[in-house]
Amino acid sequence: MVLGLTGGIATGKSTVSRMLQNRGAVIIDADQTARDVVKPGTEGYRKVRERFGDDVFGPEGFLNRKALREIVFRDANARKDLNEILHPLIIRKMKEEVDRWKQADVKHPIVLDVPLLIEENLTDLVDSVVVVYIPEELQLKRLMDREGISADEARRMIKAQMPIEDKKVFADVLIDNSGSRADTERQVDALWQTSVSKSGSARL
Repeated sequence: MVLGLTGGIATGKSTVSRMLQNRGAVIIDADQTARDVVKPGTEGYRKVRERFGDDVFGPEGFLNRKALREIVFRDANARKDLNEILHPLIIRKMKEEVDRWKQADVKHPIVLDVPLLIEENLTDLVDSVVVVYIPEELQLKRLMDREGISADEARRMIKAQMPIEDKKVFADVLIDNSGSRADTERQVDALWQTSVSKSGSARL
């Protein structure tokens, strides 16, 4: 079974991803894939340098993701250009990873950990959409605390994404991460039991 795990910034998606990994899930992480497709010598590396110049690369030649992130969070056109460069490369690589694990006949669920699963219409790649949710005000507070930034900066970062309340509508499974860690663990346990059962009943 292939689960699509998504959420909003500071909602706790990475926490839920680790919980699933600890239970034995195969995690295919879009953020890690995004790093892989811009390594020196790759097509992504070349295209990002052509579009954004040398300023977003460090002295060793590697992409400075923080510098690039600051540009795209402030400039919608830059964000659009970056997405058009990277998303096809990321999707292709993730599909290759899913196929590789399926061919390995893995019995545990495969989790595509993708922040833009819904926005990029990638739900056809998965059997079930799992949204990690917290209310927007809590999302704002957690982002401010995590990044040490102002409310205005946090709001700008949140606004750059699809509202979490809108993502919630697309969920086959909703993980409410607004309570304690134990509350979240219980919800992940329930998801895990269902997913393992389905994985076991149909060979991947």
